[in-house]
Amino acid sequence: AAIFVKTGESDVEGEMAAIKESFRNEAGIKKERLFQKKFTKPILIAFLIATLNQLSGINAILYYAPRLLEMSGVFRDGAMLQSVIVGLTNLTFTMLGMALIDKLGRRTLIAIGAVGMVVAQAMVARGFYLNEFEGYTLLICICAYVACFALSLGATIWVVIAEVFPNSVRSDGQVLGSMTHWVWSALLTWFFPLCLFIGGEYIFAFFSIIAALSLIFAWWLPETKGKSLEQIQKELL
Repeated sequence: AAIFVKTGESDVEGEMAAIKESFRNEAGIKKERLFQKKFTKPILIAFLIATLNQLSGINAILYYAPRLLEMSGVFRDGAMLQSVIVGLTNLTFTMLGMALIDKLGRRTLIAIGAVGMVVAQAMVARGFYLNEFEGYTLLICICAYVACFALSLGATIWVVIAEVFPNSVRSDGQVLGSMTHWVWSALLTWFFPLCLFIGGEYIFAFFSIIAALSLIFAWWLPETKGKSLEQIQKELL
């Protein structure tokens, strides 16, 4: 109870009662199978947020930023230095996202970031299609995408995956979300250099479409801001 008081909880007795009730409900159920019908929605949320996170192109862009900047023909000599700027952008806006996640909510952050990602990646695709990159346009667009990603999907993924599963399957659920995330990351990293031969405009158009789908995901995702794990469990199951 003292911890709830320190964290500013207004209904301490209510939260304590909810926690005790959850323990009573889970008494004797030490472990459950993750893949059951009642866990369909949490599984979908974990799978989709991990998939959208990676297929929006973040790791491919971070890993191959120097190559992308060289392809534009503008940063042939300073591509590596420019990639440092991209990394710092990612760090800065990830920290900002973590600061805002409990103020604005998960859905709002994802929606805001999705709009920014769509615009930034569409501009990159347009630049590759027209072969027009003037000055720092490509670098600005890539940094804008990374900032929007870090603020939204980058900041929310691990929080959402940890929140949506009940205690009886939380560890398995987090494994599922993490595995989905890193399998897509590995596949994208392996195939991205080959995809570059197809053309940067097609790759970034695909990334832009995935970013647009994350906007739909934000609309569908239940908001968990300000809710206890017990409340979330009741709403999702």
